[in-house]
Amino acid sequence: MKNVSMSRRRFLTASGVAGAGLLVSGCDALDAITQRGGHMRGILESAEWLTYRAQRLLVGESLAQEFTEADIRQPMRPNGVTHPQDADYLDLQAAGFESYRLAVEGLVERPLSLSLGDVRAMPARTQITRHDCVEGWSCIAKWTGVPLAAVLDRAGVRREARFVVFHCFDTIERSLAGEVKYYESIDMIDARHPQTILAYGMNDTLLPIENGAPLRVRVERQLGYKMAKYIRRIELVENYVDIGEGRGSYWADRGYEWYAGI
Repeated sequence: MKNVSMSRRRFLTASGVAGAGLLVSGCDALDAITQRGGHMRGILESAEWLTYRAQRLLVGESLAQEFTEADIRQPMRPNGVTHPQDADYLDLQAAGFESYRLAVEGLVERPLSLSLGDVRAMPARTQITRHDCVEGWSCIAKWTGVPLAAVLDRAGVRREARFVVFHCFDTIERSLAGEVKYYESIDMIDARHPQTILAYGMNDTLLPIENGAPLRVRVERQLGYKMAKYIRRIELVENYVDIGEGRGSYWADRGYEWYAGI
């Protein structure tokens, strides 16, 4: 299985580089691939879902490798946005996130509004895992947080819910059409995986701003771009066609794979 994982990681890294090349080379080439309902996009999506199903059959619900504290040899490298400049986030940060509330809504029986204290009061899990970035680098860090499954159980997941969507504070794109804040989603299998946590601690300290404070999700069997930071709201949905451009993920809407299993 190690060789399979490594091969997939190299492929996704190459795909990411190729995608970056498309962004540099011109919008027309990218539009041809990512246009919603387009022939090429349909081909890519079919191939992705075949990969998704094959990965599920091969890996099942196995655990990602966990390490020891001796394996933590460097600070956790930040990825993506490292300090949101959004006014609402800056206000929360200035007050030490005392007024932060995590909304859990959508297809749930009991919508939630949790303070950071509420989240930290729930039974916690600590794990030392490796973060693999699509750019090709990796870091090992110690994460502490509440299992996402426990939050979902408190909210009461409705039967028709199939995906968990993370809506974030950080604006990742600004244009004449407006601001786009980061968004990501996972299926219920990964949402209820024991290593999927809403992390508020890293390496025995509070989660740093650059690594996603006050809350980020850890989805340890997927690549780093799936692990949304600066989470403000969790939404349970039956499908993600109305999220972003319809692929349920900021980067998937721009040519990356929605399912980035490793």
